[in-house]
Amino acid sequence: MVRIWCILIGYVFGLFQTAFFYGKLNGIDIRTAGSGNAGTTNALRVLGPKAGLIVMIGDIAKTMIAIGIVKVVFGPQYPDIRYLLVLYTAAGAILGHNYPFYMGFKGGKGIACTGGLVFSSHWSFIVVGLLAFFIPFFTIHIVSVGSLLVYFLYVVQLIIMGETGFFDPMPQADRIEMYCVAIFLMAMAYWRHRTNIVNLIHGKERKTYLVKKPDGYQNPTHSGVEPEKETVKENQ
Repeated sequence: MVRIWCILIGYVFGLFQTAFFYGKLNGIDIRTAGSGNAGTTNALRVLGPKAGLIVMIGDIAKTMIAIGIVKVVFGPQYPDIRYLLVLYTAAGAILGHNYPFYMGFKGGKGIACTGGLVFSSHWSFIVVGLLAFFIPFFTIHIVSVGSLLVYFLYVVQLIIMGETGFFDPMPQADRIEMYCVAIFLMAMAYWRHRTNIVNLIHGKERKTYLVKKPDGYQNPTHSGVEPEKETVKENQ
């Protein structure tokens, strides 16, 4: 039952669609601009670096807050499976972000929310996660590569640390359950990025630059012109 509570708590916080609400404050429905994705990268490309940063922080924070609540409420009662409950909470937040019921179950891709999971973990996960994301971003400028690499390395590191005793005294069955939850999250992320993966294979994945001005965006409250819908799905 505690696992269900963790998922529900995470899902409720995940429903706060930072990109959608920030877009509305700026007179635009993020779902009709750029890739139509309610996430960090689309906010960055449509509304600029400031918007991208705000959306990223918001999506990271909502996962961290949910995880913090679970740690306080359930951590003392279930010390052996504390990190397993953290994963279930993050899974709920990512599901809420990716599939918000009030937006027709069409949200983002959950990478910034996953950042909230990473930042709520051991410092070694934070270091590996930051390197995995920002090295590809600042070298080849492709967000999806970093996003997919973060998940792959997170799962690998989780299993290695779990099998070398880092999560002791967590029972073996619960460790395996923890790995399964992490693999499920990775599989969902790869599924959400399936168009990006196809574009990467064909060398058509779009690059992203922090210093580039918002492209193709005209505030509909000022111009009366809807931003052109892109055919290539973006990250986040």
